[in-house]
Amino acid sequence: MSDLNPVIHAPARLRIMTTLDESLADGDQVTFPSVQKLLGMTAGNLTTHLAKLEAAGYVEVTKAFAGRKPVTYIALTHAGRDAFHTYRKDLLDLLGGAS
Repeated sequence: MSDLNPVIHAPARLRIMTTLDESLADGDQVTFPSVQKLLGMTAGNLTTHLAKLEAAGYVEVTKAFAGRKPVTYIALTHAGRDAFHTYRKDLLDLLGGAS
C-alpha cells in the first residue's frame, strides 16, 4: 500500500482525479461549480482537496472573469494525468487485476 501515491489515494482526491481524467481531454478545463455538482462536494471541501492536487502539480486552477462575474476553471495537467494513470495501474496490480 505504501507504493500508492498518497496525494491521489485520499478518497476525495481520487474522486476528483477520476472525474477529471474521464471527463476532460488534454488541454480542456471545467468550471468549479460543475465539478462540485458532479461530485456532490461542498465548496470548502473541494477547494481544500484541489489545493493539495494543485500543490502536487496535478491540477491547474485558473481564476478569470466572464463579463463581471468571477469564474474558476480546473484543468488536469499532463503530470496529473500521468500520475493518475500510474496510480490506477499500481492499484490494479496490487489487487491482482489487469490494467
